[in-house]
Amino acid sequence: MRSLVSGFLLLAVVLAQAAARGAERPANLLVFLADDAGWGDYSLHGNRGVRTPNLDALARSGAQFEQFFVCALCAPTRAEFLTGRYHSRGGVLGVSEGQERLNLDENTFAQSLGSAGYRNGIFGKWHNGSQWPYHPLARGFHEFVGYTSGHWGEYFDAPLEENGRMIRSKGFIVDVLVDRAVGFIEQNRQRPFFCYVPLTTPHSPFSVPENYWQRHAKAAVEQRGSDGQAEDLNLTRCVWAMMEHLDDCVGRVLKRLRDLGLERDTVVVWFSDNGPNSGRWNGGLKGRKGQLDEGGLKSPLWVSWPGHIKAGTRIKSLSAAIDLRPSLLGLLGVKDKPVKSLDGRDWSASLLGAASESAAPRELFQYNGGRLSLRTETHRLDAAGNLYDLRSDPLQLAEVNEAQFKLRGELAHRASLWHREVFGSDYLPQPAAPKPGKAKAPRGSEGRALRSAPRFQDKRPYPVGFREFPLTMLEARDGQPHGSVRRSSAAPNCSYFVNWGGAKEDAISWEIEVMETGRYEVVLDQACAPGNEGCTIELQCGDSRLSEVVPVSWWPPLKQGEDRVPRKGESLMREFKAFRLGTVSLSAGRQTLWLRARGLRGPEAVQLRRLNLLLLP
Repeated sequence: MRSLVSGFLLLAVVLAQAAARGAERPANLLVFLADDAGWGDYSLHGNRGVRTPNLDALARSGAQFEQFFVCALCAPTRAEFLTGRYHSRGGVLGVSEGQERLNLDENTFAQSLGSAGYRNGIFGKWHNGSQWPYHPLARGFHEFVGYTSGHWGEYFDAPLEENGRMIRSKGFIVDVLVDRAVGFIEQNRQRPFFCYVPLTTPHSPFSVPENYWQRHAKAAVEQRGSDGQAEDLNLTRCVWAMMEHLDDCVGRVLKRLRDLGLERDTVVVWFSDNGPNSGRWNGGLKGRKGQLDEGGLKSPLWVSWPGHIKAGTRIKSLSAAIDLRPSLLGLLGVKDKPVKSLDGRDWSASLLGAASESAAPRELFQYNGGRLSLRTETHRLDAAGNLYDLRSDPLQLAEVNEAQFKLRGELAHRASLWHREVFGSDYLPQPAAPKPGKAKAPRGSEGRALRSAPRFQDKRPYPVGFREFPLTMLEARDGQPHGSVRRSSAAPNCSYFVNWGGAKEDAISWEIEVMETGRYEVVLDQACAPGNEGCTIELQCGDSRLSEVVPVSWWPPLKQGEDRVPRKGESLMREFKAFRLGTVSLSAGRQTLWLRARGLRGPEAVQLRRLNLLLLP
């Protein structure tokens, strides 16, 4: 009898999904992902300093997930969204120096959509690998405009990648990317599409068009965040301006959907990748970006599909980024083709009203840099082993270690079992991160003080030499400096190599794996100060060598952009010029590629942004 009832329920869900999709064509999917927007950055959530009417209307038009959690940093969240699996399982354990790459034995739901006839485009920040086959065009997307790293230092007239080649855009970066997304929608309006728009703000640098900044430049900041009197008010004001700009951009895209008659044929999703990137107001939640507390992990998730998802729907159960893959494919009625078992749950039946929201209790495991937190429907066990009862203490203010001693021990045991399953070792609770301004700590990859965790060394080489994608860009963030060579900033994601002298030990290296023996053209994106021209740049890779003299200087000024807040831990950028080093023969196999400078006539060789290797026919 129970199986018969289950069968009828399943049939009801299938019929509801079929009706929702309609007889003419499958539904489209449009996903917006904000970068570093916290739970408190929306007027819908009580922020009185910012106006986000389009986003608020989007939330109210469909379903709001009340207990939705992402990761502490951006690349892990993106990996979980794409795969439906915990990011640690897929090799994404950091945000730069190769740690952001999604393992090649993982697949993405974009690949399932592509198999179902969808045209897939991504316009914005990828952050799950740069070189083929980590590149988005190898992970199920057909078009890409944006950047593959986790941080971009130019927001006005930015250099961007377009399907494997660098271009120079014109205008504010978010406007450029949204324009390209709108163009993609227009071009594919007669077929099902997946338009993924991982926006670049309010991530630093804190730059925004002048008219948006002027709305907030002198605004009072009444709601203070965790930094209290130390809060950088101009940073908070700039985030408000960035959020209002995002809101207008979303409104522009949604209007174009309506104009094209696609509103009822498109599932629209909005969420963020981690908590806020400063100690601004976040609804009173504890924690921020990089931290494994409520405020560092809680994100809005809004899913709208007019005529299919009832306005005002609320999903109150615990949910997470790992749920997005099965839930969205379930909404679209597309058969998934995962290569590995998923960690996420499918909420599509609840969204469509074909099933009540009555899922079994669950646990979420949230990991970052050697620290692990466990979230249940009612409690959080933090990375230091402290237990919080969120039923009576939703802001996570007072631990209940003694009062709920037994539960604390049970959750700690389950956290350790999960850690052993994923990493092969038991988890040992880590001390809490120091409060901002209370203690000094090494700067993390996002340019702010983070707890110094055991450093994970990514030993995967960077692949080079694919006929289907012959150009490989090896960024400064992917290389290693030696001797006196340094990165231009503490944030490797958007940096370049500086202080490259002529000492024997001064060098730059990349660990690569050449996939095809052949001839490769070598081009350096570099800047050479007057007086430093005439030096020789030498390349060595295995038994192959190449050298060339830098004949002239190229030294444009650093770009000041439209920064509203001085940069901390990140570089000002300049225009780098392509310098052809020559052609070299590379043999297949894993090896180290070295660059050295000889015959310096000034204090420094070149400043290096990237090394480009092009496999020749």
